[in-house]
Amino acid sequence: MLQSQRIAIIGGSSGIGLETARQVIEQGAEVVIASRSEAKLQAAANQLGPAASAYVLDTTDEEQVKLFFEKVGDLNHLIVSAAETSGGSFLQTESARSRELFENKFWGQYYAAKYGAAKLADGGSITLFSGVAAYKAMAGSAALGAVNAAVSNLGQTLALELAPIRVNVVSPGIIDTPSRSKMPEDARNQLYHAVAGKLPAKRIGSASDVALCVLYLIHNSFVTGTVQHVDGGHRLT
Repeated sequence: MLQSQRIAIIGGSSGIGLETARQVIEQGAEVVIASRSEAKLQAAANQLGPAASAYVLDTTDEEQVKLFFEKVGDLNHLIVSAAETSGGSFLQTESARSRELFENKFWGQYYAAKYGAAKLADGGSITLFSGVAAYKAMAGSAALGAVNAAVSNLGQTLALELAPIRVNVVSPGIIDTPSRSKMPEDARNQLYHAVAGKLPAKRIGSASDVALCVLYLIHNSFVTGTVQHVDGGHRLT
């Protein structure tokens, strides 16, 4: 259980981050959630109740990230699930779009680890987020695969540099979250059905599946420098 522990979840206003916040609160933790959208944060805080506090944060702004940790104070664990992802043909995608992807997913996590580490108590941990595109080559995912691989390597290196703080990386596969809510429902269902049929697990993942992995990494004090795959075996296909 996590009584009397404080956990910051950057990206905690929706999807995997919000579900992780629910689960750690159920185990007695106090949670600080942060994301860009004030409206989403308020809605999430209302769902989570008095054990949660919320901060608006743009992780691409290094100074904002630094100030966020100064405001938040001491923590036991840090989880960084916030990231905007995108894909597209390598030759047809504008380079600026790929740079934005790195700003969001790599540099955002880099800044969070850099300024969050000093706020973590003994026995604390950092959990970063990569993704299956780092481990399975897929057309249309050149930049996403590269940034995910960079995050995975960052996490493993930080496990050495920040020790005894534990640093691990979660690598989700195709997960049913609000991040795909802009897709037409029929197209989204077709995608999920097609992917599920190819996976050894024979289903699409849920936010709860990933949150359970994050909780494992929080609780197991002998796990550091790992990449935990929550992808239903996607990288094997």
